[in-house]
Amino acid sequence: MFIDHVVVRVEAGTGGSGQVSFRREKFVPMGGPDGGDGGRGGDVIVRGDANLSTLLDYTYRDFWQAERGQHGEGSNRTGKSGADVVMPVPPGTVVRDRDSGALIGEVLGDGDSIVVAKGGRGGKGNAFFVTATHQSPREWQPGEEGEARALDLELKLIADVGLVGQPNAGKSTLLSVISAARPKIADYPFTTLAPNLGVVPLSGHRTFVVADIPGIIEGAHDGKGLGLQFLRHIERTRILAFLVPIDAMDWQAEYDQLRAEVAAYSRELADKPHCVVYTKMDLWGDDPAPDIDAPGAFGVYTISAANRTGLDALLAAWWTQLLELKKAREPRRELTDLP
Repeated sequence: MFIDHVVVRVEAGTGGSGQVSFRREKFVPMGGPDGGDGGRGGDVIVRGDANLSTLLDYTYRDFWQAERGQHGEGSNRTGKSGADVVMPVPPGTVVRDRDSGALIGEVLGDGDSIVVAKGGRGGKGNAFFVTATHQSPREWQPGEEGEARALDLELKLIADVGLVGQPNAGKSTLLSVISAARPKIADYPFTTLAPNLGVVPLSGHRTFVVADIPGIIEGAHDGKGLGLQFLRHIERTRILAFLVPIDAMDWQAEYDQLRAEVAAYSRELADKPHCVVYTKMDLWGDDPAPDIDAPGAFGVYTISAANRTGLDALLAAWWTQLLELKKAREPRRELTDLP
């Protein structure tokens, strides 16, 4: 089951209290204070795990608590610190404070870590309070309480190419042909109820990731249909591919509606590089594809996933565009920087 939003409660460990103790040893009169400090409480840490693709586990366990620190002991022995607790999440998870809505951080890669609740500091033992004029203190400090809060965990898939289209536009069929992914395919709307990721292999050990997103309908940016579930998962894609089936009633209107829904949700998302892909061309015959007004698109492509036609040109165009985006992100070297 694909779960992309959960609420969990976390509580860091409380620090151990300091100890009041005096040295008692044979032949050592007036040994003085030797109470040790308490250990610190454990942290609660959210960490990316590339082996995960859903937040399903957090529907079974919604409370995570770190270990408390142990109290200090005599002979100036500091208490053992509490163990941290690690919450594994799939890359692409956004962490927010449930009460304030404030962004705590984002886990974008495998191994990325965020401390979401800090453990309490251990209290000082009486040995800490010794001074020249106060040589037998009985003061001590209790350990500080660890942070406790409720968290919103929201998963936003990370992919290179996001397939955008209305229900039954051929997104799942295309993904199943170009990758090893096996999404559900049927001839009724909203077959895809959860996003699917597929790794597309090219020659020379080149690969990139394509996301098949649930179909979008008019009003999706207001939550209609699968609405926000769809739009959330294309925020982190680098390229958008707008799929227009050749058997649509009005190709231009369908493309314009998809663009409008994306723009209404996020202007930044609408400005991402995109292309137009006519699907189901096996139903069209040998006639050329109809013209479409797609300003800003880096290309218009025609494919038939069923007949495996047009796919090589489409994948090559996606790869070329991804390379250009990578080059644009790399810092340019000035002539003075060259060796």
